[in-house]
Order: sequence, then C-alpha cells, then structure tokens
Amino acid sequence: MAQDRKTGAYQLSPQREDIAHFMHRDPGENYYGLGEKTGSLNRKNRRFEMRNLDAMGYNAQTTDPLYKHIPFYITRTETGISYGLFYDNLASCWFDLGNELDNYHAPYRSYRAEDGDLDFYFILGPRLLEVTQAFTAMTGGTLFGPKWSLGYSGSTMRYTDSPNAQELLEGFVEQCHDHQLPCDSFQLSSGYTSIEDKRYVFHWNTSKVPDPQGMSAYFHSHNMKLAANIKPCLLHNHPLYQDAKNQQLFVQDSQSDTPEMSVFWDDEGSHLDFTNPKTIQWWKDQVTTQLLENGIDSTWNDNNEYEIWDRDARCDGFGNTIPIRLIRPLQPLLMMKASYEAQTDFAPHLRPYLISRSGCPGMNRYVQTWSGDNRTNWNSLRYNIKMGLGMSLSGLYNVGHDVGGFSGDKPDPELFVRWVQNGIMHPRFTIHSWNDDGTVNEPWMYPEVTDIIRATIQQRYQLMPYLYTLLWRAHHDNQPMLRPTFLDHEHDEQTLAENDDFLLGPNLLVASVVHPDQRERTVYLPNNHLGWYDFYTHQWFSAGQTITVPAPLEQLPLLVKAGSILAMNPDTSVMNTQKDHQRALWIFPAKGQHCFSDTLFDDDGESTRYLDGHHLTVHITVQSFADRIDVTLHTEGTYQPSYHCLNIRLAKQEQRYLVVNQQTDYSQSLRYPLRDDL
Repeated sequence: MAQDRKTGAYQLSPQREDIAHFMHRDPGENYYGLGEKTGSLNRKNRRFEMRNLDAMGYNAQTTDPLYKHIPFYITRTETGISYGLFYDNLASCWFDLGNELDNYHAPYRSYRAEDGDLDFYFILGPRLLEVTQAFTAMTGGTLFGPKWSLGYSGSTMRYTDSPNAQELLEGFVEQCHDHQLPCDSFQLSSGYTSIEDKRYVFHWNTSKVPDPQGMSAYFHSHNMKLAANIKPCLLHNHPLYQDAKNQQLFVQDSQSDTPEMSVFWDDEGSHLDFTNPKTIQWWKDQVTTQLLENGIDSTWNDNNEYEIWDRDARCDGFGNTIPIRLIRPLQPLLMMKASYEAQTDFAPHLRPYLISRSGCPGMNRYVQTWSGDNRTNWNSLRYNIKMGLGMSLSGLYNVGHDVGGFSGDKPDPELFVRWVQNGIMHPRFTIHSWNDDGTVNEPWMYPEVTDIIRATIQQRYQLMPYLYTLLWRAHHDNQPMLRPTFLDHEHDEQTLAENDDFLLGPNLLVASVVHPDQRERTVYLPNNHLGWYDFYTHQWFSAGQTITVPAPLEQLPLLVKAGSILAMNPDTSVMNTQKDHQRALWIFPAKGQHCFSDTLFDDDGESTRYLDGHHLTVHITVQSFADRIDVTLHTEGTYQPSYHCLNIRLAKQEQRYLVVNQQTDYSQSLRYPLRDDL
C-alpha cells in the first residue's frame, strides 16, 4: 500500500536544519489535499510550497505559495485504498508529488522542511472520506457557528475607505431593503481604522464613522450583524505602539532587544507575539473594548500571514523562546484563538463566528475561512472551486471565496451572475471587492441582472435548512460540506477525472457555469445506482452517464440524488435567517424498492442551548415500494420552531401515493405537525 523510497528515505542531520522524507511513487496513485492550493484538484506531478504569503491578485491556476499552511495530503492507490500523511511541522516546507525526477532513484515523492522535527501521522481510510474525517477530528473538528453566518454577507473595501463610511455602510442596509435582497451581515474592511492613508488596528476613525455604536444598532435593527477587520501588526507610529513595545508584546528582533520590524501595508510595523500570555490578554481586552462593546458581533482576523523577514526573530514561546521560523503559522492560529476567547467571554451564551485568512491545521475549530484576494476573471471562478474542494478535503469545511472577484477589473454582468450562482453553493457566501477602477461589487451593480441576482440569493435562503443541517453534520460528524464528486462515489472511476462539478452535502450536485456565453452544461452523473433528478423540473436521469442540461443565464444547473431529501424554506420573501416560518421536505425517492434515512437539525440558530437538548432533530426514514412511498418521522429535542408543520412533498412526476407515519394521502403532499396540539 505504501513504502518509503528504498534508495534513501530520510534526511536528518545534526549539522543541518532541513529535513526530508522520500516515499516510493506508483504511477497510478492520485494525490489530494494540501489545503489551499491552486490548479487541479489532483495534485499529482506537481510541486508545492507551504509558506504563508499575502498573495493579492493570485492566479487561481498557478500561483504558489498562498495564505495557509496545511502539510497534509491524501494518497489514493491504484487498488482504491486511501491514506493520509500529516507532517506535524510548522516550518516552511515543500511537497513534490511527481514533478521531480532523479536518474539514481526509482519514481518518488517527497516532503522537505527547512527546519523543525520530522513527525508525521499515517491515517488509513481506507476510503477517501474516512481519511478526511479522521484528520478533521484529530485537528479539532469544525466550529458550529450561528445560522446567520451562512446567510449573505456584504463587504467591500471601498465603503470603509471613503470619508463618509458610516453613511455608505448604513446605505447598504437601505439598498438591501429597497431591492428586497436577503442579507444577514456585513464585514467592515480595515478602512474604519485609518489615520490618513494607513490602517491602525483597534483605532476608530470617527470622522468616517462618527457613531460606531449607533451604526451597529442600525444594522441590528434590520437584523444584520457586523464583523470587523483586525490585523496582528501595529505600524511603527500606531497610537498604541509605544505602550505595546514597553510591555514587550511584539515578536523580538533576533539581534537586539527591540521589536522586529517588517514591511506591512505600505509602511513598517511590528507583529504581536501570541505565544506571550500578556499579548493574548492585551488582544482580548482590545477586541472587547474597541469592538464588542461597540456592538460589533464578530472578528475578521486578516493579514495574519506573519511575513517576518528576520527568520530568527524571537517569540516568547510561553516562556521557552523559539524562533519565528519554527512557528510562523502558529501565530495566526493563536490570534484567532484569542479573538474566539474574547467573543465567548463577552457573550458566553452565544456561539461565536470568526473569520481568518491565514492559519494552519486546527484553525477549523475556530473560524470560517476563504481563498483570499482572488483576481476577477473566469479562470478564478473555475479554479476557486477546486481550491475550496482541496481545503475541504484537508479539514477546512467552512470555506468560500470573494464572490465577484477581489482585485483587477470589475466583473461584467455575465461573470458576476455566474459567480453569485456558484457562491450561494458554498458555506461562506460573501460578495467582496477591491476593484482597481474604484467600483464596488454590489448585488445591484448591474440593473439589467439585478432580478437574477435577487432570485439567486433567495435560492440560497430557500436552501438554508439544508445548509444548516450540513453545518451541524460538519461539526457533529466531521462530514465535509463541499465534496468532490468522487468522495461519495469512489467506486465510479469516472468521477476521478478532473471536472468543474461538486457536491454540496451528499445530495446536491452543483454544475456551475465557468465559461462565458455558455447556455447549456454537460454534467456527468456519478453512478449511485439510483439516478438523479433535475432540481427544477424533477426529471429523473439514470446514473453513470453524461447529460446536457439547460443553463440559461438566470439558472444554475443543479441535480438532486435519487434516494435523498432536501429540507427547504419555500418562502421566497425571507430577508434573513431570522425570518424562517415555513419548512418543506422534498423527497426524491428511488424508482424501485429502496430504503434510506436522513436527519434534519434545527435550533434557535445562535445559542449554546442545543448542548442541553434545546434543538429539533427530525429523523426521517423513507421506504419506496411499487405503489407507495412510506415516510416515517420521529423528533427529539425541546426546541419549538416558528413553523408548526413540515410540508412533506414528493418529486413532481412521482405517481405513487404518500404515506406518512401510516397516514395516507393521494395528493403527494402532507403536513406533518411537530406538536400534538397543533
């Protein structure tokens, strides 16, 4: 199944800091993972570096390295057995998975690190999914954030960089109302902290934002939350710099008793040292007094790649001094942990929501993340999908991308529509931009397609019950939310071919349009032996074939697995996740005799009371026969949702009659009461 390279497998030398591990490479092996990487999902025959960088405007097909350090990958052998290798080392490192050839050795692959220990874990699947689940569990699982974190979140650099920032921010709320666009939150970019043209974390520019508390209250009155951008580096002229220096809160220069000094945001500054308990407490105090007490709901931990050029700069190491080169990716992990603790200390009854751009294994237990500052073009749209799947295979389940593109020219109307359609099918859905021409990516930026954008975002909210259950399963069962088609269909070798499709959960096949002027889409239907339904028409297709489906500009091609259930909110007028008063269960049965089960999870969406049984868990079993569909439901938990019934529906063309808990209905739709007295 796996073997080291016979002609030399390990390089460990007391005279050198670098280490290496070489393994034999079979030509039929495939490699997946390594977190946030560009290009094809299969990493075979490529070389990658792990060194956290702020790679603004990267090429989603070729740029390397990027923001995150995830030294873990999965090997799938020719015999179909999968195993993972996790190299537990935070020094910069390189993976060569078949790019390198050496005449003195049989084919090999390698891991090299510039320093640190050679500690690695071997994780046997034997299925790909089981490797991902095991790695996710051993690195801490997935944060169960509030339901509103799955809603549409607005953002742009331009608002907070403008002199009338508060007016523009509150105007965004009004625009959402005027255009009837659902929205749950907004992310404040760092311009709210500016002094002249620089950014100073934990400083409010009160000329731009005269009333932070009033602004927060305005968003809250419209059921929108606020996340604020924070950075771990203080510029040398920051109002708090001297005090932090006197307390020795910074990473220290390797040659003197002064803070290290690095290039940061068009100036120079010093990075806070989160291996120092005093720094952690200082940070938590600042998050609390500057953000949380001003009504900010969440922290957006950004620009935390720790690009410190002095590789021997000294970190406190919790009392055991250690050079930054050994723990660089640990600093953003400890940063987000400190932010997490500040939020949970401030509101212990609420589930926290945090965002971070950089990090390492373990960040999954604190934050939602995204693929950084992508460039606006069709290529980014296409390859961001693969980047998200690579992160998901590597334990980062709660991911997304800057919808519409962050840097470069603004998207044209068609590209914007297709990017929003793809974006609603990711756990994180945020339209965010820094367009070179000064424009802003907003849902209403092109009046000719605003109706399409509105309907697309409404579709996201219709699917919210399904998405929320997926987030619960990610947290509770280590189940990835985004899934390559092969993850659930490994027996079908055709799913291993590179493609642009993915699964949202196990039931929904997403065929995003990633090329201009495309109005139909070929889709390979993984061979699940039961078939697939068109999401819109409910037409049934046999599995294991390639079909062509319509892809008009206003429609994202979607298919639903036969033998599955989609929990949905049929109300298209909802404006946020708090307005959730209806629930439908669409059942897509197999054509012949078949039995399957599923679970729907719901609770108040924000508190920790689900841990004490205050939730609604609906267990559903469906058994199909030649003449009928039997559905059996039972519930557990004390939570009483605003909807009182489940509207249970069969696929549109289904001719068999419906039986729910032994109650028969010939109209193929039944309302199931959630309480005996209703």
